[in-house]
Amino acid sequence: MHLLVTVTLLLAITGLVHADAGLVSIESKYDVPTTADKLVGALEAKGIDVFARIDHSAGADSIGDSLPPTQLVIFGSPQMGTPLMKCARSVGIDLPLKALIWQDADQKVWLTYNAPSYLDSRHGLNGCAKVLDKMQAVVTNFATAATQ
Repeated sequence: MHLLVTVTLLLAITGLVHADAGLVSIESKYDVPTTADKLVGALEAKGIDVFARIDHSAGADSIGDSLPPTQLVIFGSPQMGTPLMKCARSVGIDLPLKALIWQDADQKVWLTYNAPSYLDSRHGLNGCAKVLDKMQAVVTNFATAATQ
């Protein structure tokens, strides 16, 4: 968990990230579609499966309502998910991983995901520290590639 703490602290110091209730949010320099495109491209370039990309704003439009730009990318890898599910099968409810890319009221764009430390505390992933550290590093790298 040392890497997890170090990465989170470094990002927090830069002011580009904040955490709340197990969520990590990183401010993006790009708009929502570009951030989502960059995330999907970075994931696919590393062979990570992208299972879905959901445009919540388009969903709101389809019922005659509106929502600021908001997209969800669902992605994962059995190489990382399987060991976690061996530690605690219940973590499967939070897998595959998700990244929400959204625009706030101040027109800032954010990429938000569940912190691996949250998954650990939620599911009691005893014996999975190495996998969780790797997950934190991987998710941080993809989030940075998409937002910076």
